[in-house]
Amino acid sequence: MRYDPSIYPKCTVPAAEVNRVKGLGFLRDKTTPDCFNARVITRNGKITADEMYAIADAARRFGTGEVAFTTRQTAEVQGISFENIQPFCHFLSMHGLMVGGTGPRVRPVVSCKGTTCVFGLIDTFSLSRKIHELYYVGYHAVKLPHKFKIAVGGCPNNCVKPDLNDVGVIGAWKPVLVPDACKGCGACVKACPIGVATLQEGKFANTKDCNKCGRCVRACHVGGLDYIPGYRLTVGGRWGKQVARGQALSHLFTSEEEVLAAVEKAILLFRDKGVAGERFADTVARIGLEEAERLILSDELLQRKDEILEKAL
Repeated sequence: MRYDPSIYPKCTVPAAEVNRVKGLGFLRDKTTPDCFNARVITRNGKITADEMYAIADAARRFGTGEVAFTTRQTAEVQGISFENIQPFCHFLSMHGLMVGGTGPRVRPVVSCKGTTCVFGLIDTFSLSRKIHELYYVGYHAVKLPHKFKIAVGGCPNNCVKPDLNDVGVIGAWKPVLVPDACKGCGACVKACPIGVATLQEGKFANTKDCNKCGRCVRACHVGGLDYIPGYRLTVGGRWGKQVARGQALSHLFTSEEEVLAAVEKAILLFRDKGVAGERFADTVARIGLEEAERLILSDELLQRKDEILEKAL
């Protein structure tokens, strides 16, 4: 079957304006001559009832009355005519909402349910909101070689696919044996969902393949297991026409401050070492994971922050 472009109406909005408003978060609806779909940012995948009402009201006032939810946890208001873009933005701003989420920059952060889930190990909503404020809002004017996606998952179940993002943050509990308390009952072994926990000489033992999900810790009711709460980071993930699974850094991050600094250093690394048009996965593959981890764990990039942000791409 031959593609016939005439089945869609001709766009009546100048191409320069289409590109300009795309940078603001308005994507052209090709089935119309002059309408756009607006991506409303949810900050961390969560909005209040009042904000939801405001989005619905905006959809009725300025669009078709329909709202689609994207895989990046934005609310896409459908069918806004070009002349309604500014009134729409003004209306949203009165309710503390914004549009965005396009272009070669840090994209909206996605988050799972975190500690509201039975398996959640970290407060993903709080951490995602901080990443949003610091690096989506704070770095919004910073042009990168390509889009840069961040996802925060509460545990290794990976519901929001952190390892398919440029940077993924994953909640982690590193189990620690309490020898005097361990009874060797094997409850921890039975609870391990990936079958790597074992008993050695009648005591809990783990392997390097542990994904730090914390199930063994929760299964122990005699105090035989303690744990170190923390975060694992993956870098260089990508989902799309080409797929790359993010590679895990060897370091276990034990504070939000460490994580936030590492995310910023990953962004700076991409801007410093990345080539225009390539994804972070390609940058990491080109310089090597060992070098990427060295830079992310050191302060070298932060010390050169101003230089990196000022350099031309």
